Amino acid sequence: MENKFDLLVIGFGKAGKTLAGDAARQGKTVALVEQSDQMYGGTCINIGCVPTKALVHSADLFTAAGNDAAQQGAEAFSKAVAFRDKLTGAMRAKNFEMVDSNETATVITGKAEFVDAHTVKVSAGNDTLELTADTIVINTGAVPVMLPIEGLRESKYVVDSTDFQKNPELPGRLAVIGGGPIGIEFASLAANFGAQVTVFEAAPKLFGRSDQDVADVALELLKDQGMELFAGVRINKVVDTENGVELHYQDAEGNEKVWSGDRVLAATGRKPATEGLNVEAAGLELGKRGEVVVDEYCRTNQDHIFAVGDVNGGLQFTYISLDDYRVVKDQLFGEGKRSVKDRVAVPNTIFITPPLASVGLTEDAAREAGKNIKVGVKPVAAVATMPWAKIVKQPKGIMKFVIDADSDQVLGAQLLMPEAAEVINLVAVAMRYGITASDLRDGIYTHPSATEGIAEVIAAAK
Repeated sequence: MENKFDLLVIGFGKAGKTLAGDAARQGKTVALVEQSDQMYGGTCINIGCVPTKALVHSADLFTAAGNDAAQQGAEAFSKAVAFRDKLTGAMRAKNFEMVDSNETATVITGKAEFVDAHTVKVSAGNDTLELTADTIVINTGAVPVMLPIEGLRESKYVVDSTDFQKNPELPGRLAVIGGGPIGIEFASLAANFGAQVTVFEAAPKLFGRSDQDVADVALELLKDQGMELFAGVRINKVVDTENGVELHYQDAEGNEKVWSGDRVLAATGRKPATEGLNVEAAGLELGKRGEVVVDEYCRTNQDHIFAVGDVNGGLQFTYISLDDYRVVKDQLFGEGKRSVKDRVAVPNTIFITPPLASVGLTEDAAREAGKNIKVGVKPVAAVATMPWAKIVKQPKGIMKFVIDADSDQVLGAQLLMPEAAEVINLVAVAMRYGITASDLRDGIYTHPSATEGIAEVIAAAK
């Protein structure tokens, strides 16, 4: 095998694999290095978006069918994990084929580390290989953060999000350390299958990036699932016992307490995966969180080296990684104009039941910025023109729009409702392209649908 390539991509994530495929189709010689054959395709399809949302969907179907969680939840969870495994296996094989089937592309399985700015050593067992390339793209993603809590790493009952989703055994009592999107999503799906779930969050409140009225409804929904939720908590230590595991913690009032259960999910965020890359040998700069420092074009301080996706310290979303690909593609094969600064109105969704999706400014943020605003907000059950929520048996929720009173532009939205992950994309497009709130209010939408409710809520803005 020729060891000199036009493009070397380290990591099989969204941006890198897409860029590798593009380059190969243009006749460029491409090497894509991935350290594990279980990660072909990247985080999203193997341990991130796709498999976790498959579990969420299975949990939603289970509860919608009115099943008895106490009697059937454990078996249903096991089947959901089996489906997850089948799905990821098929997608992993397809992603490998999408790159490796290109005549000028080679997928190499092994751990990569820089030797110098143009050379990367790949190790697999006792075998090593040195590759050189004109352009190198770092696409290694992120890994779970394990906080320095006494006993956390040592406990046999503590898992991260990757381990949890692969285990077909549903814990009877689950503690989740971390009330961010990852922790809340796993907590919600586990509760829907019948686990007794307790969430411990260090921040003063859960859903801290939402307005309080939206956060209150989200918390109510989670409590309706039987979950216990504690904010302002400090975990002191984790102790394995004869009967399971204990969390020793201090609550928001400073009281020392102990939780006992069967499993602990550590969901305290993810950090850029740069450990072991030896980026110093390439002369690259790392930021405070271990991220590869890049400019607005995803270019490092070495002109021929780019970093894309989670590893460059940006928002940890697959669709941001995909946009990083577009930026780098334009640098390598286009006009070189596209930039991460072009991004406007980037939406996000927390996949609880129903989902909580948001984009742009909250009401609090808009007022703090001195905006002259109108706010349209309604409980989902009160949106008369949107029977869809009642049809799918998810009438609880809230819809909220923040509108610039002077320009009629939508500044932000928070949607806790069925199909929120889809509806928020429409709102984001409107914000991106200057479609006014009045245009959205007066639009023609299918009926019954989740989308049509936005007209009534915007019309109520004051």
